[in-house]
Amino acid sequence: MKALILAAGYATRLYPLTRDFPKPLLEVGGKTILDHLLDQILPCAAVEEVVIITNHRFAGHFERWRQSAARPKPLAILDDGTGTNEDRLGAIGDIRFAIRQLRLEGELFVCAADNILQFPLAGFLEASTPAPRICVRWIEDLEARRRTGIVTLDAGHRVLSFEEKPREPKSHWGVPPLYVYPRGMATWLEEYLEGGGKPDAPGNLVAWLCQRRPVYGHRIEGTVLDIGSLDSLERARAALAAGHLQNAPPG
Repeated sequence: MKALILAAGYATRLYPLTRDFPKPLLEVGGKTILDHLLDQILPCAAVEEVVIITNHRFAGHFERWRQSAARPKPLAILDDGTGTNEDRLGAIGDIRFAIRQLRLEGELFVCAADNILQFPLAGFLEASTPAPRICVRWIEDLEARRRTGIVTLDAGHRVLSFEEKPREPKSHWGVPPLYVYPRGMATWLEEYLEGGGKPDAPGNLVAWLCQRRPVYGHRIEGTVLDIGSLDSLERARAALAAGHLQNAPPG
């Protein structure tokens, strides 16, 4: 399995901090947001290599970060060639770009680069299933559910529907941006995009896919801090400074 970390966004909601600096390399609790994520990914036996896809504006920042410390597994930086928020490829567009550029054919773990996870990833990544799978977590707060992807599940945890940031959520199952796709994903991705699918939020692909083939939810227990705004960045920094985390709402 290769891990593909999506880090090509321009984080306009965190300006001016991220006008000339990538959000995943902001410091929270003494290390970068990206290093928090890698602390979860790299120990997983299933992951052989990590690929971080970024944009042309920030590629140099990520290269310097990569060279600043040795890591136990191969780690590559992929520049998608974009330079502004207006010409970005979008998360799904970046997945296709990486698959084409690197000729990725095997199992792929796809995740956003701006989340701090407080639960082990090994169970999710090392599950052996032929179908795509996503993480799901129970969210009580209605406003929090309105700011994240929401799925409905059957008794066997098969995903019946996915909706991005719904005004009226159909369930309490929220979806952090953590997805595992089996071999053959490239065919589905091309079908989705060639059919007019939106290239932005990765949840859009899940919404399309779950109506055509089995997709399963993997239940997780624990905190997910989504660094999507200046307020959520400060909450995360305060929580880590205090030595504890609370279930903060997305964004």
